[in-house]
Amino acid sequence: MAKYLVVVESPAKAKTINKFLGRNYVVKASYGHVRDLPKSDLGVDIENDFEPKYVRLKDSSKAIKELKESVKKVDGVLLATDPDREGEAIGWHVAELLKPAKKPMERIVFNEITKRRVQEATKHPRPINDNLVNAQQARRVLDRLVGYKISPLLQWSVRRGLSAGRVQSVAVRMVCEREAAIEAFVPEEYWTLDALLKTERDETFTARLHKVHGEDPSLGNEESVHEVLRGLEDAAFRIHSVERKEVRRNPYPPFITSTLQQEASRKLRFSPRNTMRIAQQLYEGISIGEEGTVGLITYMRTDSTRLASDALDEAREYISKHFEPKMLPEKPNFYRSKKGAQDAHEAIRPTEVRHTPESIRQYLTEDQYKLYTLIWKRFVACQMAPAVFDQTIVTVKAKDCDFRATGSIMKFPGFTALYEESTDDANGEKKDTRLPEVHENEGAELVEYKPEQHFTKPPPRFSEASLIRALEENGIGRPSTYAPTINTIIEREYVAREKGRLYPTPLGKEVNALLVKNFPDILDMDFTARLEADLDHVEEGLREWHDLLRAFYADFERDLDKAQHRLVTEAVGEDVSCPKCNSEMTLEHGWYGMYLRCSKHPDCDGRISLRKKAQTEPTDEVCEECGSPMVIRSGRFGKFMACSNYPKCKNTHNVDSEGNKVAREPREEPVRTDQKCPECGGTLLIRKNRQGEPFYGCEKYPKCRFTKPMELGLKCLREGCDGDLVSKRAKGRRFIGCDQYPKCDFTVFGQVDKETACPKCGNEWTTVTKPRGKPHVRRCPKPGCGFEQEIAEDTDEDASSSDEAHTQSDV
Repeated sequence: MAKYLVVVESPAKAKTINKFLGRNYVVKASYGHVRDLPKSDLGVDIENDFEPKYVRLKDSSKAIKELKESVKKVDGVLLATDPDREGEAIGWHVAELLKPAKKPMERIVFNEITKRRVQEATKHPRPINDNLVNAQQARRVLDRLVGYKISPLLQWSVRRGLSAGRVQSVAVRMVCEREAAIEAFVPEEYWTLDALLKTERDETFTARLHKVHGEDPSLGNEESVHEVLRGLEDAAFRIHSVERKEVRRNPYPPFITSTLQQEASRKLRFSPRNTMRIAQQLYEGISIGEEGTVGLITYMRTDSTRLASDALDEAREYISKHFEPKMLPEKPNFYRSKKGAQDAHEAIRPTEVRHTPESIRQYLTEDQYKLYTLIWKRFVACQMAPAVFDQTIVTVKAKDCDFRATGSIMKFPGFTALYEESTDDANGEKKDTRLPEVHENEGAELVEYKPEQHFTKPPPRFSEASLIRALEENGIGRPSTYAPTINTIIEREYVAREKGRLYPTPLGKEVNALLVKNFPDILDMDFTARLEADLDHVEEGLREWHDLLRAFYADFERDLDKAQHRLVTEAVGEDVSCPKCNSEMTLEHGWYGMYLRCSKHPDCDGRISLRKKAQTEPTDEVCEECGSPMVIRSGRFGKFMACSNYPKCKNTHNVDSEGNKVAREPREEPVRTDQKCPECGGTLLIRKNRQGEPFYGCEKYPKCRFTKPMELGLKCLREGCDGDLVSKRAKGRRFIGCDQYPKCDFTVFGQVDKETACPKCGNEWTTVTKPRGKPHVRRCPKPGCGFEQEIAEDTDEDASSSDEAHTQSDV
């Protein structure tokens, strides 16, 4: 029997699949991408029809070597990478590297990593799908062109180290425009008028003014309310109509990538990045006792709500056994996917309904259990009967005014017995509002009027969940890009979080303004959405990918030339020529930034350095050291206030977001100790660094620069070592290490928290780290424990939909 090499992306996936296949299969991991465009240059031959120049990734050298050794011992190769564009491209790159082996290579795909699906896939291999590969290549080249061509201009105009991205820049624009709308918002006053009424049966209910003279009431101020009340003097209230109807609420569709990220953000306070990380673990396989390692959910990067027939049968069987008969509809529920969705994929669902969350909880981490429960319940609930409500609308007439009261009572819970989607509504879950018994033409007695003043509210800031929803609704990005996009704009400090909401930083606003001005197409949401649709057409074989790139680059190059011309004019003026031979100059980007080079290079080495003119903003402040005016400058860490007499005077101050000077905190005096400096004999003082961390320093500084870290009062956790842990610093990074080094090389990174013990092993202290742009993470430092947990930040998710409900349209 023939022997096959099966290639997957990750070792976890390889481990799971290896248990499903027999001795005739060797499963190896590529550890992600094996080839990509080079980091050192553009890597795209624009003149040769945008041909990409791929290079092997250094990090994949070991994996490539192992794959090449393995392919020699088999008869064929099965590429079992993920079932999407990215997975298809990874498989193609692997095939290209293994081509010299001259072994047949085929593609197998599966949406879930279970024994049945994997073994079935090996029986139906297919060729690599060139359309999928070309769509991924087109996306990669587009992203490289945008990033590589725009980023140098961004770095020259704002600061070094910045970058632009085709999708991320649009996301930043959306956040900036929402912030601008909030800042420009002017609250408008409006009023509501309620009437507390008593029925003929001595029961009370509240009705709100609905119509005046048959028109919607216009209550813009208190006087308009008094005018209505004057018209209602001595009014008799009468029940005009009672409308009762049955309202059905259908189940929510099963999760796709975007809705899973949104719901996990609202319900579990998971970031999109964390949601996808945990979902990847559930997809690639978890060991669940005697069954061994099995994938618990289907592929998590999908925009399709399609469900396999056998999955529908499992769900319906479970509902029939565990719920009353009315909970099961006569036929399965089907859900329509959005336009452009890839229906070759399935929705995100459990691979087997019999794996209930509680039955496998002991094998899952807390976060895995929470996310799996969310997916499992949503899937089963999507095949249950609708919830049924009895809704009553009572209209009460008083002279020319109509008052309305609405009540709703759940008649049948349906799918809500298992799952209820969370919302951003500040009022939380909807409660039954029961109205008293009333009949048409009955009278009602006025108890009191309840006028209330309101003000319209600005649109709320985006949360991560609502930004994903906005990106999806505008057709920007795809399931695989939502989480990385949001993570990138936060990591690069274009956007920041505050109480679970996203707002643009001053850097983000500056970058966005520059890009909108110079590259309106790239930052246009409709343009970006059309580009995503074009990439889908390439995937479907409806458009040739080189043609797409040619059409894009023609407009992009025009905008690029205009931006470069503005940049050169700003720096050196119009009609600049080579200082050596008077030839035209070309704009180049070198190690030290942008410069103009003679068009006759290398025959002529003429060049002109482009240096950005320092931009300053005047202030009313005066330098307290030399009396010169203070100005606002921009530096590596943002804006600051500096003396205009620099470099003669180097006085500076921090500023707040409004550009106002922030008073310096009084410097804390060093504390003397009885320890002596081992280098000069002086007394050691306890000082504090810029981060507020204490350390020992010599009193004779700066003549003597001896320092040493403070004692931590913690023993080394390595078994057999009796050393003490001390604070250390190497390569600019602070860490904690054993004082017995190099005999013991135990090290820990992060802030020590002596107040919080490890919940897993009981170690008396833990560490907290804050990766850039990511949530805080608590870890246990004890070797072999492995405890790790994201620390949920305080969020203000509950202020979204309720805020959105009271915007200008309410007036």
